[in-house]
Amino acid sequence: MGKNDKGIREGLVSLRRHVETLNVRHHNKDPVDLLRTMIEVEFPGKIAVVTSFGAESAVLLDLVARVSRDVPIIFLDTGKHFSETLTYQQTLIEHLGLTDVRNNCPDPSEIERSDPQGRLWQESPDHCCHLRKILPVEKALRPFDVWITGRKRFQNQERAQLEIFESNETHVKINPLVLWDETEVADYLRERDLPRHPLVEKGYPSIGCAPCTRAIKSGESLRAGRWSESEKTECGIHKAAWAR
Repeated sequence: MGKNDKGIREGLVSLRRHVETLNVRHHNKDPVDLLRTMIEVEFPGKIAVVTSFGAESAVLLDLVARVSRDVPIIFLDTGKHFSETLTYQQTLIEHLGLTDVRNNCPDPSEIERSDPQGRLWQESPDHCCHLRKILPVEKALRPFDVWITGRKRFQNQERAQLEIFESNETHVKINPLVLWDETEVADYLRERDLPRHPLVEKGYPSIGCAPCTRAIKSGESLRAGRWSESEKTECGIHKAAWAR
């Protein structure tokens, strides 16, 4: 093993130990106290939020805004979003007073080379997500040590074992809402009188890119409308090699 490989491995071990410590030390904090500690004490200036401005995004963004409206908010502008999502983004920015929302787009040269007709979502959805989400979020997160997500255990089976803190090859990941259930999310949206994504009322409880998202049918799971014509269940930003 070379010195560089040894250094990388030692860095990964250190990061995982740090995450274990964070889970022990902060697991019983409510989301606002947790976020305040992370933003102001543990990782000041090195933390960002990654959000889709989707069906439940207002909850996480409101919790963050209660601590600081200036935390960087990373949005992956894939070029394939519903127009309602882009309108909703502006609604939430104004409602919450967010000051640092960053729209991160895919590399135009990559899109021209790999998806000139804009149909890659149909031919290879994994490749499409790689170009339009994974590569942009990897670049956007380079200045940061930590990213905050809105993932929750109840959303699907793959998320059922999530912890509040995770580690990957490069970052600490924080899931402050991981233990919330569907009722708690709905109650918070109502109690805080937060604007709702306009597609929620039309049967879209989980909202991604327009070509790969449909309304769900009665009795279907919350994310059944995502990539429903394939076995794909996640866009991949949490599964990419650098993000695991």
